[in-house]
Amino acid sequence: QVQVVESGGGLVQAGGSLRLSCTASGRTFNIYTMAWFRQAPGKEREFVAAVTTSGSSLYYPDSVKGRFTISRDNAKNTVFLQMNSLKPEDTATYYCAASTYFGRTMISDYSYWGQGTHVTVSS
Repeated sequence: QVQVVESGGGLVQAGGSLRLSCTASGRTFNIYTMAWFRQAPGKEREFVAAVTTSGSSLYYPDSVKGRFTISRDNAKNTVFLQMNSLKPEDTATYYCAASTYFGRTMISDYSYWGQGTHVTVSS
């Protein structure tokens, strides 16, 4: 079993920055991709970014490109999401997830999920 724990959410003004952290523990030897998803109130959960064990990064949707950066520290099984130039529409609960697949972006490809950390961006 794999446990996933996020941290780093909070309240920030538009234009500000936040850094989310996510640590996976347990049987992580077969985890090949870790990702961030987000879900705004009344909306479906959407993929934000993922990073593979080889360091390949995947970004989607276009609304976060150039503003969000995903990175990882393999030694600590930790993934970070640096969010800059935040906008009110980035307000959501952000979930970290781990996958035994390589380079996937669909929710169904992720077996292990954290409880989520809430991000609120005020205008």
